[in-house]
Formats: sequence, C-alpha cells, structure tokens
Amino acid sequence: MRKALKRWRTAMASLFIAAVLSVAFPRAGREALSLLGMNVGTILGILPPVFVLLGLFDAWVPRERVAPHLGETSGLKGVILAILLGASSAGPLYIAFPVAEVMIRKGTSLRNAFIFLGAWSTMRVPMILFEIQNLGAIFALSRYGASLAGVLLMGAFMERVLGPKDREDILARFAEHRAG
Repeated sequence: MRKALKRWRTAMASLFIAAVLSVAFPRAGREALSLLGMNVGTILGILPPVFVLLGLFDAWVPRERVAPHLGETSGLKGVILAILLGASSAGPLYIAFPVAEVMIRKGTSLRNAFIFLGAWSTMRVPMILFEIQNLGAIFALSRYGASLAGVLLMGAFMERVLGPKDREDILARFAEHRAG
C-alpha cells in the first residue's frame, strides 16, 4: 500500500489541488479537473500502444542486431543513427524515455542513448519544417545546428561525467530489470 501511495503521489496531489480549487473557486476547479482528465486521457491513449510496440521490439529484436549499430564500438555510425532515430521520432518526449531504456537493454551505449534523447527533444524533422515555414530558413538551420552541437556535446559530457563505474552501475540496473 505504501509503495502504491508513493508511486501515485503526484497524481493524488494534482487531484487534491484540483479538489481544493473546486471548493474555493468552483469554476477554476471544474476547469482544472477537466484539464487533468484530458491530460490523463491523452497519456492513457498514447502509452499502452507504445508499451506494446516496445514489448514486441524487446521480444523480437535480438541484442546482436542492435549492439553493433548503436553500442560502445559503433563509433560515428552509432552517433549518426542515434540522431536519425531521435530526429525522425513522433510523439511527446515522455515516450522517448521507455524507448531509450529498451535501446540500452538491447546494447545501445549510454552516449548514444543520451544523443537519441537529445535529438528526440530538439531535432525532430516536423519541428524544423515548421520553423523554416514560420521563422525563416536562417533561423531554423541555425537553431538546428546549435541543437546538433548541443546534443553531441551533451552525449560526450554525460559519458565523461558518469565514468566507467557509474556506467556499469546503470547498465547493471537495466540488466537486473530485464531479468527481474
């Protein structure tokens, strides 16, 4: 019971705040509850299909197919592939984290996982097309280049900051998660 309460504390806090708002400010409370319901509905509409697809990917794609392309020894090819995978993604950022977890369990290096997450959050193709159309090509390409540099620097920085022991601990945690 205590574990369930801890896991759902943010949702319960949101519901509590919305309930208090409903008492103090009925109109604002109704609006808050409505928005909370819409957000929960959106998330519940997106996450189950994503988890089904990730489960299929996890079950059907062997580690030996992923590790050479995105693993520790993949080099520049792995970095480019991580950027392309992240940039061609669709959906909100909260989907990227379970995807990155499955990729790590399949042998993706942490550097490439960080690069994938960075590319997902800042370099998506629909975003640059929107920016070119609405903000101009110079701005869009400048921002895209800065995002690329930032993503690459952040991947290298995180790899360096973590160090070998921290990376081993993280990878071991994913290995335990898969076994358990």
